[in-house]
Amino acid sequence: MNLNTAQPPVASAAPRQGAARVLRHVWARNMGRFALVCVLLLLACALFAPWIAPHDPIAIKAALRLQGPSAEYWLGNDQLGRDVLSRLIYGSRIAMSVAFLGAGGALACGMVLGLLAGYGPRWLDTVLMLCCDSVMSIPMILFALVVVALVGSSVSTIILIIVTFMMPGYFRVVRSQTLVLKRMDYVTAARGMGASGLSVVVRHLVPNLGGTLLVLVAMDIPAVVAIESGLSFLGQGVQPPTASWGSVLNDGYAFIRQAPHIVIAAGLPIVFATLGFTFLGEALRDALDPRSTGGQRP
Repeated sequence: MNLNTAQPPVASAAPRQGAARVLRHVWARNMGRFALVCVLLLLACALFAPWIAPHDPIAIKAALRLQGPSAEYWLGNDQLGRDVLSRLIYGSRIAMSVAFLGAGGALACGMVLGLLAGYGPRWLDTVLMLCCDSVMSIPMILFALVVVALVGSSVSTIILIIVTFMMPGYFRVVRSQTLVLKRMDYVTAARGMGASGLSVVVRHLVPNLGGTLLVLVAMDIPAVVAIESGLSFLGQGVQPPTASWGSVLNDGYAFIRQAPHIVIAAGLPIVFATLGFTFLGEALRDALDPRSTGGQRP
């Protein structure tokens, strides 16, 4: 029997903790409370945009062109008289859908390939690592612009780009932790008792990877939001009249001297999303770390 007694990775005990307990640990910290409030507000805007938005986000009102904030239009109007607040609320639907679908797709692909590389034969590990290194060597922006030029700009294209470039990161993490976990005593014992490879992966490896990957996803969502906003800002993402944070930011940049409130308003949700999900990842890391003090540090 393998006598390796090395400890599993930091977040290996996460799946064994109840979701309610983890949330209590996150909520116990000021940073965790701030993160949860930001994330829940963004999700609420994305899910209930038709009921929350005070105006039609694509309704053109030329008489209100480039008007500043007012009692009726809290964040003012853009160059076509459209309500900036309503466009940002609807833009959260694009941002959150791209973030969760892109990060989720990258996580799913990276986990499957990482488990195959770490638990499978050596030749498969070598081939997958070579493919992963090849993808990571390509400049993301250049690849994104080429794909958009060939396929066309759409939400599905942005998600495909995100999955392609974020998948190698998850693949490397899953592969490295699988190489450690498969040598643990409980895995060796399970194989010695006749458990199949699939059973070992599903019952022992995947649960011990969950906590680490959950933290990584939370940390990566701001990067996904930045990619979507950046492509939309460049005109290669979501196309008008659909509202997105990047397109609103681009509209504001074009009229920054006449109406600086548009740029400021468009940057706020990106900042909140970045802070919210980054702080959430930090709080989850502390809550899921078995070596921490229960995630209750100040």
